Amino acid sequence: MRDALARRDVSEIYKQLRRRGVSQRQIAASTGQSQSEVSEILKGRQVMAYDVLARIADGLGIPRGYMGLAYDGATAMRVASATNALEAEEDESVKRRKFLSHAAQVTMGAAVFGEATSWLPANAQTPAPARIGMTDVQQIQAATKALRDLDYRYGGGTCRDAVVAQLSWAQQLLDSTSTDLVRKQLFVALADMHSLAGWTSFDVGLLDPARGHFGKALEFAKQADDHGLLASVLYRMGRVYLHHQEPNEALKLFQLGQIAAQESGSALTVAVLCANEAWAYGMLNKPDQVQKMVGRTKDEFARAQASEAPDWVRFFNENDLHGMIGSAHDALAVFDPKKHASIAVAETIKCNEAYGADMQRTHVFGLSLQATNHFRAGDVQEGIKVGRRALQHGERVKSARVADRLKPLELEAAKHRANSDARDLFDEVRQFRQS
Repeated sequence: MRDALARRDVSEIYKQLRRRGVSQRQIAASTGQSQSEVSEILKGRQVMAYDVLARIADGLGIPRGYMGLAYDGATAMRVASATNALEAEEDESVKRRKFLSHAAQVTMGAAVFGEATSWLPANAQTPAPARIGMTDVQQIQAATKALRDLDYRYGGGTCRDAVVAQLSWAQQLLDSTSTDLVRKQLFVALADMHSLAGWTSFDVGLLDPARGHFGKALEFAKQADDHGLLASVLYRMGRVYLHHQEPNEALKLFQLGQIAAQESGSALTVAVLCANEAWAYGMLNKPDQVQKMVGRTKDEFARAQASEAPDWVRFFNENDLHGMIGSAHDALAVFDPKKHASIAVAETIKCNEAYGADMQRTHVFGLSLQATNHFRAGDVQEGIKVGRRALQHGERVKSARVADRLKPLELEAAKHRANSDARDLFDEVRQFRQS
C-alpha cells in the first residue's frame, strides 16, 4: 500500500481496499466521489488533480505526506501562484521584447528594436474545463463528423493529424467531472474519434497506430455499452486485414462484429457486416458462402430503416450495396474470371455512376475495380478508358490505399501490353503507384 501511495496510484489503492472488503459505496462516501467515479478509477482512470488527491487522502485517513502532499491544496496553490506570477512577469517582458524584435526583422528586413533574435513560439494545449456537459461532448462529435467528411472526400492524408490533435485534447475531458449520462456519451464520442483516427492512420499506411486507435475505440465503446459502435470498430479493423490480404483474420473480426451488430438491433449494421463477410469469403475462393452472405446482405438491407441507423453506418446506401457485391465477385474473379468478372463489372457500374465529389476515394476504388474486371472479361478498350478515369480521380486523393488498390489493374494491363494503349495505361499506373 505504501508503494501505491508514494506513486499516487489511486487505482491500486482502491483495489487494495476492495480486497480488504471495503465496498465501492464506502470508498465513494469517504472520498466525496460518486460511485461511478470510483468504478472508473478501479478500471484504471488516473487521478492527477492535487485537490482530488488531497480529498482522497483526507477521506481515507491517510497522512498526506504518504502521497507527497505536504500541505493543503489552497496553500499549495498560493505558494505556486506567487512563485509563478513573479517568474511569468519576468518571462513575459522578455518574450514581448523578443517578439517585437522578430516582427520588426520580418517586416523591415532588419533588426530595428535591438539585436536580431530567433522566435520560437511556445506550444500549449487548450486546458480542459473542470466540469463538462452535453454541449462539450457534442462539440467532439461535430469535430469528428467534419473530419470524417474530409476523409471520405479526399482521404486520410488530409485530416489524420487534425484527428489526432483533436483526440489529444478531447481525452483530457476524462479528468473533468460530469453527470453519469454525460460521461457515457463522452465514452461514445471518444470511441468514435479513436475509430476515425484508426481509419485515417490505416489510410495513410500507418498500421501500428491504426491498431492502437482501434483498440482504444473498442475499450471506450465497451465502457459506453454501445454495441453498434463496437460493430463499427470491428468492421473497420477487419477491413484493414482485408486490405493486407489476410481474409481469415478479417473474417474473424467481421464475425465478432456480427455478434455486436445483432445486439445493436440495427439491420443496416448487420447488412454491412454481412457484405464484408461476403468479400472475405470471395478472397478465400468460397463462392457458395459468398452467395449466402450476399443474399443475407440484401435481405437485411431491404428491411433496414436508414433514419434509425447509427450515424457511422448511414454511408451504406444502395450504391455501396452494389459496390460491396462487386468487390466480392472481384475477389472470386481472381480464381474464375470467366464466371465472375462480368458480374463484378455490372455491379460496380451501378455504384460508380452515382458517386459524387463527396466520395472521391471510394470512386477511385470502384473505377479501378471496374476497369480491372473489364480486362478480365476481355473488354480491353473499356478497361483502358475506365482505368484512366480511376487515375484522374486518384490524383485528387491523399490515400496510401489508392496505390495498393490499383495494383490489380496494373497486373491486368500488363497482360495486354501488345496493345499500345494498354501498354501506356500499364506505364501510367506503375508510375502512379511508385510516386
